[in-house]
Amino acid sequence: MKLIDTHSHIYLSEFAENRSEIFERAEKEGVRKILLPAIDSSTHVDMIGLETANEESCAAMMGVHPCSVKENFEDELKIARDYLEKRSFIAVGEIGLDFYWDKTFTEEQYAAFHQQIEWALEFDLPIVIHSRNSTAECISVVKEHQKGNLKGVFHCFSGDTDQAKKIIDLGFFMGIGGVVTFKNAGLDKVMENINLEHIVLETDAPYLAPVPFRGKRNEPSYLKYVVEKLAVIKNVSIDRIAEITTANAEKLFLLSA
Repeated sequence: MKLIDTHSHIYLSEFAENRSEIFERAEKEGVRKILLPAIDSSTHVDMIGLETANEESCAAMMGVHPCSVKENFEDELKIARDYLEKRSFIAVGEIGLDFYWDKTFTEEQYAAFHQQIEWALEFDLPIVIHSRNSTAECISVVKEHQKGNLKGVFHCFSGDTDQAKKIIDLGFFMGIGGVVTFKNAGLDKVMENINLEHIVLETDAPYLAPVPFRGKRNEPSYLKYVVEKLAVIKNVSIDRIAEITTANAEKLFLLSA
């Protein structure tokens, strides 16, 4: 079984003490590739350093996370843009809108989102979208830019079936992680109606650990619990879940098989 964790922040300090063990456990559970979404300039060096030291298993993205969009967001965008011009990345991300904590910089979040989508089109890269409490708004923004060549994933998808179908109509994937194992989240019911061809797997480590580790630090090896839950929901084997979702990730991010 070969799995791809399409969204994991294992370059953060939460993993500093036992990062080698994290990789060992991931390998043991079949996770062959871990994709690293950017946050902001405070962690770009650590992220790129982890990719450089683990080129076979890690691949980095570049972008400015919506929660990092503040008064100085144009400075952050410039730094991200400079990186994109200097070296290759597998995606522009993670980018998007977050209306969960604070709406002070809503206008700036929209501006940063639009700008980074334009970069993705310029560099012919997929986008990885953060859409917490903003799924409908993110769908609308993508729709504005979608002329047939924009591609990407709605990371940590937690919307309803109607929103899922709108995302599929846009030609985008949904990133499914630990939330699908949460008892009252309702994502399992949505997934009953969604074809596996439209999803990729993720952990969002260190966040959103699946049951039975909910509330603990997440890590790539826990992807197996997401696979097991999806296999039950879709009434197929775990190998089938792995086969389809890995192929989807390889296609979207142009990863070698």
